[in-house]
Amino acid sequence: MSQKNGICYIAGAMSLTPSLCPFPKAEDYVIAADRGYDSLMAYGVTPDLVVGDFDSLGHTPSHPNVIQLPCAKDDTDMVFALRKGLDLGYRRFVLLGGVGGRLEHTLANLQILDWLTTQGAQGFLAGEKTVATALRDGALTFPDTMTGYLSVFCNSGTARGVTLTGLKFPLEDADLTGSFPVGVSNEFLGQSAHVSVREGCLLLLWEEKGDFYPLLPRLWLV
Repeated sequence: MSQKNGICYIAGAMSLTPSLCPFPKAEDYVIAADRGYDSLMAYGVTPDLVVGDFDSLGHTPSHPNVIQLPCAKDDTDMVFALRKGLDLGYRRFVLLGGVGGRLEHTLANLQILDWLTTQGAQGFLAGEKTVATALRDGALTFPDTMTGYLSVFCNSGTARGVTLTGLKFPLEDADLTGSFPVGVSNEFLGQSAHVSVREGCLLLLWEEKGDFYPLLPRLWLV
């Protein structure tokens, strides 16, 4: 399967926030994961595919492209949807919802961002007031329009050679571990901010203060 240039949007259950409403283009693909179907339909966005065991939705949607999953399974509905997107050739993912509900699902979705980097892909997890992505063996630059907090964590193991510039608390060639949150609540300063890691994976979380979609072209790594 050849790599697609578009974005694969995957929607889970979420609070309806105008800034999170997706506007997919012709080259994009939209997957609803379980109760994400209701969220998308409330936004007026019809998904291309609906997947899930539908324990949250409470019924199987009337949709021409539905994959019914068993309740007892290894993959969450979100992970299954991501695998479908990867199989279709997508490497850019926007995950809507999945933040602020059940803690175990939030943690699982943050781990998914790390896993995507091992698949040659990148994902942004967007929930109410929070956006997250993962950075592996690379660098990411935020524009000078960013305000508020940025937290930088090592998801597991050790992230080596971490450098932060243009932020309130800079860091140079440091090692971060998954056992201590030294990177919590850094701050943007109204100037370009740069995050890099020589070896390992970082989770980056920042405040969503409006429509985050215009920021995406600046942050795609794949």
